[in-house]
Amino acid sequence: MASLIGRPISRIDGPAKVTGAAKYAAEYHTDGLAHASVVTSTVAKGRILSIDATAALRVPGVIDVLTHENRPPMADNDKAYSDDLTPSGSPYRPLYDDRVLFDGQPIALVIAEEPEIARYAASLVKVHYQIEPFDTVLADPNGENDAGRFVVEPGSNPFAPAKPRGNAEAAFAKAKVRHHAEYTTPIEHHNPMELFAATAIWEGGGKLTVYDKTQGVQNVQRYLCGIFNIKSDDLKVMSPFMGGGFGAGLRPQYEAVLVILAARAIERSVRLVLTRQQMYALGYRPGTIQRLSLGAKADGTLDATLHDAISVTSRYEDFFRRETSWSELLYKTATAKFSHTLAKLDLPTSCDMRCPSAATGVYALECAMDELAVALKMDPLELRLHCYSDRDQSDDRPYSSKALRECYRQASEAFGWKDRNPEPRSMRDGQDLVGWGMATGVWEALQVPIAVRIVLSANGHAEVACATSDIGTGTYTIMAQVAAEMLGLPIESVTIKLGDSTLPQSPVEGGSWIAASVANGIARTCQAVRKELLQLAQAMPDSPLAGVAPEEVVLVDGAITSTRDTSLTVPIADAMRQGDADHIKCEELTKFKDDGSKAHNTHSAVFAEVKIDEQLGVIRVTRVVNAVAGGRVLNAKTAHSQIMGGVVWGIGMALHEETLVDPRFGRVMNANIAEYHVPVNADIHDIKVIFVDEPDETINPMGIKGLGEIGIVGVAAAVANAVYHATGKRVRDLPITLDKLL
Repeated sequence: MASLIGRPISRIDGPAKVTGAAKYAAEYHTDGLAHASVVTSTVAKGRILSIDATAALRVPGVIDVLTHENRPPMADNDKAYSDDLTPSGSPYRPLYDDRVLFDGQPIALVIAEEPEIARYAASLVKVHYQIEPFDTVLADPNGENDAGRFVVEPGSNPFAPAKPRGNAEAAFAKAKVRHHAEYTTPIEHHNPMELFAATAIWEGGGKLTVYDKTQGVQNVQRYLCGIFNIKSDDLKVMSPFMGGGFGAGLRPQYEAVLVILAARAIERSVRLVLTRQQMYALGYRPGTIQRLSLGAKADGTLDATLHDAISVTSRYEDFFRRETSWSELLYKTATAKFSHTLAKLDLPTSCDMRCPSAATGVYALECAMDELAVALKMDPLELRLHCYSDRDQSDDRPYSSKALRECYRQASEAFGWKDRNPEPRSMRDGQDLVGWGMATGVWEALQVPIAVRIVLSANGHAEVACATSDIGTGTYTIMAQVAAEMLGLPIESVTIKLGDSTLPQSPVEGGSWIAASVANGIARTCQAVRKELLQLAQAMPDSPLAGVAPEEVVLVDGAITSTRDTSLTVPIADAMRQGDADHIKCEELTKFKDDGSKAHNTHSAVFAEVKIDEQLGVIRVTRVVNAVAGGRVLNAKTAHSQIMGGVVWGIGMALHEETLVDPRFGRVMNANIAEYHVPVNADIHDIKVIFVDEPDETINPMGIKGLGEIGIVGVAAAVANAVYHATGKRVRDLPITLDKLL
């Protein structure tokens, strides 16, 4: 049987999605289902003086209106509201008390017989506030909001900046060539197609099943059990399909809490679907201000790297990621210093958004490297190769694998980089200025403990179960591919069960760690299945596999076969029939050993072409080549889609995406996908994805690294660098809009 791993197999869940058979959180129906609608705050900070629901309760079909004053009981301590990814601080408690922490905060819940009735009645609820002074503007740390600043100490936690090496300030001051600049990125929102929603099925006796839009069903289940003091066996959380999360669904969102409050209040099943506007209060990529100082010798050798970052979080939680630490990974530098400051604003807590910190931090670094190359009169690619780092300088350790040089080579050749005229405004296509830019991408290759259960039936069918999620990346498919190959079955004979909190343990799906984790988890569980099958086969009279060790057999074409002599084989069905076994059931927990001696990362090289109307300033990204070294590729088709999607998002980051907050009201002004601009078909032209072969025998047995994040990293910088090359004008404030060029 030909190998299944790596093949471009179409998604096995594709037919269910295109025919509507796949159900999402808002599509589960049951008898007596009620519907809820959220009333949100219209002020950014203060207290609720009164809520008048009289008019709403008079509407025919309205069942109840819940507020902090009449809701069912909830926990009264921060620990109960914590989840697997809770940062330091005090987690937000939905509908808990009269405090308003941000505009758009849920403050009441209308429950009705129909969703239209609930939404109309919600518009009738009157609220009076005591408004308090607020600040929602990310400004310079020396500005007016000093009281809302929090400096992250180097090395105090995994996301803190790296500790300094040498005297970077002194080395920068003495450097032959110096570059210093400030780069800013705005708040961005995830905007997945599927709205956040939850359906709570009331099963009586206090038992509930909640269908939630989430990237981690077990995380949500534990969170809800803690808030409502529910026994684990009395609450099941399901999310078999998800219409995009991109990090917004990593932590539990408030819709899951509110449907349980509603279900407990009326002792009925309840559904809540948030509006697009309400989703802008769920979390976002934090806006940043970053300062880069690069000092170099005349040949491009880096003497000093200084990277300072300020990022947005809420008043009540200290969310941040490691914007500055990527500067330590990518390039050799004699001295280095990093700092990170949090700007605590009257907004919801920021959160992970595709490739958190690297998308923003690498943007600033790679633009700074391009500017340094200009100052050195050096080719940007040549500078990166000159500063290439074979070791993680933070801990002075080698990489388990790093094929970034080959990424540079293959991408530059495919792009035609050698034909670039280095002078700005020197390349044209008719009336358009043409610019070519490049950048490097980097991300972590992570893996986490995970459990997988496999039930192999005598009829040649396998069920593979794990509580992980498929957030649209193709997890169903890669799980089926790995299991089918390891068990020697056709992929059609494998069923995948996931997105169910009662299944074997899994962390949230994010950080590009699930593919590596679950694939190796399946492989380990398949070994246990193979061992049991071999024992059954060896118990057969005159078994051809007598005395063969478990590591000396494979499962292929429905049989157990010796790797030393392929003529020694026993059909799986015969072994199970002889052993009177109608099925074999194995469950294994897979952990990944890492002694810390090697760094694990994925890398990429991104080359971009832009064409700019010289008179109007309209920018088109006409070509992108992205070469990725991400370990073993499990499915060439879904992997290609992941990188292509990341490139599109990177173009959006460079040219389109920006959340605009009105400082007078603390309110998002463009909380819709008409005014929050994302790339559409007309914005996207030629994208070429190259996978660079990168065997890695030490990271995990299958050599998998993960690809979900790396596709976006470096794209915004490559586009920004191309815009400079085309126009001679350096825009350091994303997104690059035509008003910034004219």
